[in-house]
Amino acid sequence: MNSLNGTYECKVDAKGRLMLPAGLKKQLSPVIQNGFVLKRSVFHKCLELYPMDEWEIEMKKMGKLNRYKKKNNDFIRRFTAGTKLIEIDNAGRLLIPKDLFAFAGISKNIMVSTAINIVEIWDKENYEKAINEAPQDIAELTEEVMGQDGANE
Repeated sequence: MNSLNGTYECKVDAKGRLMLPAGLKKQLSPVIQNGFVLKRSVFHKCLELYPMDEWEIEMKKMGKLNRYKKKNNDFIRRFTAGTKLIEIDNAGRLLIPKDLFAFAGISKNIMVSTAINIVEIWDKENYEKAINEAPQDIAELTEEVMGQDGANE
C-alpha cells in the first residue's frame, strides 16, 4: 500500500459511526475488503486504524519478541490492548466501539489524520491541542529527526 495522505474534519453519529471522507476512502479502496484493526494509540489519546496488511506487519515484528522476557510480554499486552477488528460498511462507515470511543475522549467532532500507513482518529479538540502544543518548535524537531546524516537511508 502507498502512503496515505490527508487530514479531515468529520462528525460521528449518535451510534458512534464515522463516515470515511471520500478522499480517504478512495486511498483505502484497494484494502477495504481485507478489513482493519482499530486500537488505542500508545503515545496519544487517539485511535489508530490499521489496514489489515499493515497490522500483520506489526504482528510479525511482535512475533519475533521473546515472550519470556517480562518487558516484551508487557509491551505486547499494552500495544494490543483494546484492539478491535473493524469493517467498513457499504455506505463507507465504520463503527467506533464504545470502549475505544471513551478512551479517545471522542465527542461529535473528530479529526481523521493519516500517519504514513495508518489513520489516526482524534477528538477534534484533542487533535488541535496535540498539534498546537508541540513540545518543540517544528523547525527544531524537523532538524533533529530528519536532519541527521543518513537519517533517510
